[in-house]
Amino acid sequence: MSARFFVPGWSLPTGLRATFSLRSGGRSQGPWESLNLALHVGDAPQAVSANRALLARDLDLPAEPLWLQQVHGTRVSKVEEWQAGAQGRTADAMVARGAGVLAIQVADCLPVLLASKDGAVYGAAHAGWRGLAGGVLEQTLVAMGVPPAKLTAWLGPCIRRDAFEVGDEVRAAFGQSFAWAFTPNNRGRWQCDLAAIAAARLRAAGVTALSDCGLCTYADSQRFFSHRRDAAVLGSSGRMAALLWRAVSSRPEPWTT
Repeated sequence: MSARFFVPGWSLPTGLRATFSLRSGGRSQGPWESLNLALHVGDAPQAVSANRALLARDLDLPAEPLWLQQVHGTRVSKVEEWQAGAQGRTADAMVARGAGVLAIQVADCLPVLLASKDGAVYGAAHAGWRGLAGGVLEQTLVAMGVPPAKLTAWLGPCIRRDAFEVGDEVRAAFGQSFAWAFTPNNRGRWQCDLAAIAAARLRAAGVTALSDCGLCTYADSQRFFSHRRDAAVLGSSGRMAALLWRAVSSRPEPWTT
């Protein structure tokens, strides 16, 4: 049993595995305590490397995760592009047809994992509000090249509506067709349901097999980092990761949701 990750309660095709890391059980100190997996947030590189190694050991990963330089955009990379060099590593989604441990880092943004029902193709996307409004999920579906009806998707932990206060510019970015996902609050701003927007966009594209974990990164400080919660007080925040890969062995699963 490990305190470093949980296994999504998601019906995956045989041969694929998915997990989501937690914030505990690592080596980082300060605002990144303790299992921070990101190198770009100011944490000590040696601590991040140790954290990544601990998670890889626990999961018995077949290879190093393919860490992306995420920029809140819509570019989708393929494993072959990532392996070719730096240009292929700046993206907010990745797809694979063979081997490759896909990794999406988050600390409030929504991680979305996708797989064809036959297990031949799988993908992962970083869906913050900018990427989601720009079409990162739709671009990921195009890159996967599978009829959406033959895909299954999992929506991971993210900041949920009750904690995600946004301004008019965010509501405007989604247009009137998504006005239903924004609830006015008593401060003249809006509570945004990021996961509901993602689910609606996936369904509109033809993906009907959806699973949403329903967990809020902001509300659960024991298990999750939250940039909005932590950075406001501590000046920075760590990052968790959603991982998806083709399995070569099995390990005990700590808990599912």
